[in-house]
This record gives sequence, structure tokens and C-alpha cells, in this order.
Amino acid sequence: MRRYSVLMVVALSLATSVAQANSRYQSMPQQGSNGGNTDVVVDMPPEAWTQAERRQPDCLRCCIFENRNYTEGAVVKSEGVLLQCTRDEHSIGTNNLIWKIVK
Repeated sequence: MRRYSVLMVVALSLATSVAQANSRYQSMPQQGSNGGNTDVVVDMPPEAWTQAERRQPDCLRCCIFENRNYTEGAVVKSEGVLLQCTRDEHSIGTNNLIWKIVK
């Protein structure tokens, strides 16, 4: 008889817990279909997902002009001025290339 009463107490407490959990779940506000169960939604432009595909590998010794890498000796024309990618004699380091005006 004592086992039966302990078993009944356990069963009733389990049933009560399930009922409380179910009522809490149903009282929660419904989430939108696009957000799921999230607290913060950050809008990302489409370019953010494809930008890494177009990115050039990092250049250890290069000059950068308009987001393009140029190696030593390269010449570009900007606003009627010729620029050449050359070594900087005053700089010591791994990337000591700079743009100098070609006369």
C-alpha cells in the first residue's frame, strides 16, 4: 500500500509539471516565421555573403591602389599623374613599398 501511494504522488507531481510547462509554452508570444526563436536580428547586405569570394589574397610586398594590389615596378595613372610602386629607402620591414611620383 505504501508503494502504491508513493507511486501515485510521483505520478501526480509529474502530471502537474507537464501541465504547467504546457500552459507556459502556450502563453508565449508566437515568433515570426523569419526570426525563429531569436532575440536580435541583424540585417546584412547581400554583398556581405559574397565579398570573401572576390577578395584577393593578402600581398606581403605590394602597393595598394583603389583596392587592388600592385607589385614593385607597377605604374598607374591617377588624375594625370604617373605613380610607380617602388621600395622606400627610409623604411625597414616586410612591406616597404610605396607609391612615388614618376617625373
